[in-house]
Amino acid sequence: PKRPPPTVKCYICGREYGTKSISTHEALCLKKWHNENNLLPKKLRKPEPKKTEVKTITAKGYYDLDAINETAWTNAQNPLVPCDNCGRTFLPDKLVIYQRSCKPKPAK
Repeated sequence: PKRPPPTVKCYICGREYGTKSISTHEALCLKKWHNENNLLPKKLRKPEPKKTEVKTITAKGYYDLDAINETAWTNAQNPLVPCDNCGRTFLPDKLVIYQRSCKPKPAK
């Protein structure tokens, strides 16, 4: 059976892309992130995500895709913001929409 091509996770959105297309995607994804971040209220805006450098070359000279993907996934989860009412986490633009329907629990 053919093995699927290796993939790398985007450090911004957490989606997987091929090793040849990841650099193109990251540039476009970062531009999209800036556009969406600028539309948010000032209190919900986040600093620009930074790509964490990981030791990517193994002893045999291969890329350590597992380490790269783990770091990228962690970085992609950083921008999540908790809801003030229930504590669930969302991307900032989705939190604004969610908070319209999330009501605080009544005090007992």
